[in-house]
Amino acid sequence: MDDYYSNKIVYKPWGYEYVIYNDANLLAITLVKINYGHKTSLHCHPEKKTGFIILEGKAQVQIGIYKENIKNFSSLSRLVFRPGLFHSIKANSKSGVYALEFETPFKKKDLVRLSDNYGRESKKYEGKKFTKNLSSKDIKFKKPKLNKKNLYKFNNLDIEILTRKNLKNLSKNDMLSTTAILKGNILDSKGKKVISYGEIVKSCTLKILSDKFYIKKPITILNVKKNKNRKVKNFKFIK
Repeated sequence: MDDYYSNKIVYKPWGYEYVIYNDANLLAITLVKINYGHKTSLHCHPEKKTGFIILEGKAQVQIGIYKENIKNFSSLSRLVFRPGLFHSIKANSKSGVYALEFETPFKKKDLVRLSDNYGRESKKYEGKKFTKNLSSKDIKFKKPKLNKKNLYKFNNLDIEILTRKNLKNLSKNDMLSTTAILKGNILDSKGKKVISYGEIVKSCTLKILSDKFYIKKPITILNVKKNKNRKVKNFKFIK
């Protein structure tokens, strides 16, 4: 069962990861740490959509099976991969790469590896012997109640999760912040989904869409933005 991984650190040959947020298995967020010079396998997820927000470090990302399609990304970069799209991420910073991975839905075993530097091409997702229970020091994101927000700090970044009936407080001029939809949809006048949970966009893009279209049920989002005034090591929950 994938639920087994909800409270485990999973050790990889390139680093580690753990599920930091899970909403009824419809969407989960995994904190990923890739060590310097290492990279994930070139893999895809046949059934789930995945996305990333780079929190720290320089990431070299291969999109698709051809090495010619390699691009570099840094903090606050956004990536979304459709089901079946092969991808690999390499850490080019000495401190490694930290990222939030968004899975829609939460299926850790939905994995096909095409190539791997560590000989895992034909192997499944890591089993129990590669896991350890989370400790009380490991931060888990919590879903806030309506009109409330939870704030977390990671180095020079503010990460806030909030649930709202509308997004009036978002700014159309905020070109630097990144937002992921964790629950809910923005709909057109006929009830068709314009953007839904699992998508990652600029915060200003989400504001423009929410002003033009409709939010019928409360929407939960995660915002990431830089804070030049405060630095903490790893995650810190701010009450």
